[in-house]
Amino acid sequence: MTHRRLSRRGFLNLGGTSLAGFALAANARAQDADFKSKDPDLVVFNAKVYTVDTRAPRAEAFAVKNGRFVAVGTTAEIRGLIGKKTQSFDAQQMTIVPGFIDTHNHGGGEGLLYNVLVGNPFEVEFVTIQSIIDKLRERAAITPPGAWVEGYFHDDTKLKDKRPLNAQDLDKVSAVHPVCVHHRGGHTGFYNSKAYAMAGVTKATPNPFGGTYDKDAKGELNGRVTDRAMQVLNKVGERVTYDPAVKEKRVFDGVGYMSKTFARYGLTSVHHDEVGVLPAMQEQRKAGGLVHRVSYEPTGDLLEAMIKNGVESGFGDEFIQLGATSEHTADGSFSERTMAISKPYKDISPPYQGNVTESQEDLNAWCERVHRAGIRMNCHANGDVAIDHVLTAYERAMKLYPRPDTRPKITHCSLTPPALIARMKAINAVPAEFSTYSYYNSDKFHFYGEEFMEHMTAFRSLIDAGIVPAAGSDFSPGPFSPLMAIQGMVTRTGWNGETWGANQKITREEALRVNTINGAYNSLEENIKGSITPGKLADFVVLADDPMTIAADKIKDIKIFRTVMGGRTTYQG
Repeated sequence: MTHRRLSRRGFLNLGGTSLAGFALAANARAQDADFKSKDPDLVVFNAKVYTVDTRAPRAEAFAVKNGRFVAVGTTAEIRGLIGKKTQSFDAQQMTIVPGFIDTHNHGGGEGLLYNVLVGNPFEVEFVTIQSIIDKLRERAAITPPGAWVEGYFHDDTKLKDKRPLNAQDLDKVSAVHPVCVHHRGGHTGFYNSKAYAMAGVTKATPNPFGGTYDKDAKGELNGRVTDRAMQVLNKVGERVTYDPAVKEKRVFDGVGYMSKTFARYGLTSVHHDEVGVLPAMQEQRKAGGLVHRVSYEPTGDLLEAMIKNGVESGFGDEFIQLGATSEHTADGSFSERTMAISKPYKDISPPYQGNVTESQEDLNAWCERVHRAGIRMNCHANGDVAIDHVLTAYERAMKLYPRPDTRPKITHCSLTPPALIARMKAINAVPAEFSTYSYYNSDKFHFYGEEFMEHMTAFRSLIDAGIVPAAGSDFSPGPFSPLMAIQGMVTRTGWNGETWGANQKITREEALRVNTINGAYNSLEENIKGSITPGKLADFVVLADDPMTIAADKIKDIKIFRTVMGGRTTYQG
């Protein structure tokens, strides 16, 4: 697949007809034999370095020049390179690992700064239904009647009340505003009676394709709406709009806030799956406020412009590039129990097997179109039924238009029995697996049961099959802490002490790879990032404790002492 670079200004004008590009060098540069005559910019020594480079997995020190690692070795070897202008850092036996990479994230930041947050975005925290009502009432008091009042980051299994939020609860917020509480998973919403009435939805309204209007035991609408059924309600009512300059400032601030938050958790590269933030990323980059690398996953107008102008995945530079497409949704949610599975969900009557959200015919056509254009396919597929549909579409597109090393991406790829894994291996599909779910969402796994969980987020099975799974937090649906992710992958034990799918545990070393080099492989960047190797970008994280030796249930609590991108400190704890 051709990789081309576009200027920052060009990124903002992808609808134009004149696009200049040239090949992006991807091979790691060999360590300079004449290096000792050139002062490095930075030398780090006296450290426990896990390089994630199989040729030299452990080191004590390394040197950085012009944003890249140029030498890796022992403290004695590397200290000898210090020159008059070299900055040096004695790590005092702290642990250093490559910068963490998240291969699926919706974190634009604007919502975190300006929306009503009814749950904790980053950690396990239980809240009350009354606290949700109170927060929404405050917003309703300053919102015009008929306009939406909305809450975000709701987690239905993190309620102290030990019962679901319902329409009657949200009727207490307002009778003159449509009200919606969005589940952090993004595939369900909880609505009040006013929202139903404005949309003309009653208990007699049939479920649309790919969604449901849920009901209580008496057959009345209970407030919960899933997947494509939400579109019917969301299109009514008014939403607060902003002057273009105000909106631009909100998005700009959100990108800067999110980037700093990523650095605080040790992330140096993130695959972004949110619409409309690319211009703000470019502006934050120019202002020095973008402190992580971006693989931006296009959809909508941007994807159409790429197809029209012959712009392929990989277009950009080492800071911001266009990656695979945004996740093209084939089914529902793991955490919200709407993903399309081959057996009915436990304890749901009438029998329910989740939501398929696109027909096989339409999925085939979409995959063929983007693959033919040289843009990497990426579909959201959680359940085994949906993964089967996606693989069918991928196999068809790749047969019709053979291309070398395309690495079609499957976002989430949650339920993978052996037959599906074999098909994934055959086309070298790259799954972006939920990273923090084993810890954060363990309270939801009983909805599936151990039989299903033995094949869910199946890191062990995928790695054993020769597949390269990466960490994809899916934030906001899941927290994005890489250390929380590593702990969950190693233990398969959640915050509540429950262990599910223990057969899918992986080693600490493998979990570190999943969160670093595998993430680079996911975007065809393993030659420039993902390990502490001479020639690669100098992205690394300094940890206050060693994730390879600390008690497994303490990994998530390790302090991030420093995050560094391209030799530049982006976070100091």
